[in-house]
Amino acid sequence: MVSEFMLQQTPVNRVLPIWNEWMQRWQTPADLAAAKKSDAITAWGRLGYPRRALRLYESAGIIASQFGNQVPRNIDQLRTLPGVGEYTAAAICAFAYGQPTLVLDINIRRLFARVIDGVESPTSAPSQIERALRYQLIPARAELGALWAAATMEFGALICTARNPLCESCPLVSQCAWRAAGYPRSEKSKKSQNWAGTDRQCRGVVVQALREKKILSLTKIYELWDDRAQIELALKTLLADGLIETTGKSVKLAD
Repeated sequence: MVSEFMLQQTPVNRVLPIWNEWMQRWQTPADLAAAKKSDAITAWGRLGYPRRALRLYESAGIIASQFGNQVPRNIDQLRTLPGVGEYTAAAICAFAYGQPTLVLDINIRRLFARVIDGVESPTSAPSQIERALRYQLIPARAELGALWAAATMEFGALICTARNPLCESCPLVSQCAWRAAGYPRSEKSKKSQNWAGTDRQCRGVVVQALREKKILSLTKIYELWDDRAQIELALKTLLADGLIETTGKSVKLAD
């Protein structure tokens, strides 16, 4: 569960050292729930999207108090936890408990889109039709469900990559509808906003400064960023997300 939270929009090489430190420090949900909220936010480091740390912390408290300190094995129960969506719940059930759940990350979706649908890239989000069709591909033997999810994920990540797929090494090359169609290109989505100067970067600067200094005056906070309006917006959204607290004169990570 911890790894799934950390891996949302963050590559493995950045997650692994933080995950190792996290699991050495908090080995059970109750361990994390007993810590301060600010400790969890600080330990999250530079993984980005610190709301994930807060949701994981909140989920740990619920698991410790309502589920006997055991991460639920049921998708519906998992979906009641803060920060656990459809994919995360399915991934936990598959990889932690070996259940034949429908795991659809971008690597799996791209693999199936090419081999079965004959298109370069899947849509931005899976439709109900896509979910129904992919569910039919899960092996009938329940014990193979988790292996199927892991294998198709690795297949998409290592062979059927977004750029420069290794078609010459692909065991499905003779069955690939995308190859048979002549590798048609999908319409490219708009490029994401540059990181430098964004509201997200401004929020990150504030949170990182509070990780290092614990508490800062508003004067010092305003010195962190050139655009006062942007940093005021960062403070407003960080307060709304429950990541920071303020006395009106100083700011610190939420306890």
